[in-house]
Amino acid sequence: MGINTPSDISAELSIGATDQKMVRIFITTDSQEIPMDFLAEEAEEIARELVAAAAACRQAS
Repeated sequence: MGINTPSDISAELSIGATDQKMVRIFITTDSQEIPMDFLAEEAEEIARELVAAAAACRQAS
């Protein structure tokens, strides 16, 4: 599966700070829970990538 492959998977996404001073992205599906912890700097880089992807989508429409 790649970035452009359609999917019927449904998931919930939660993002927050942990008590260990990490940023957690927590993905929940019907059958799995996926916790991913990041340093603040890594989370900021992910945020920049999300903003850049959103901007690219806006330009394409």
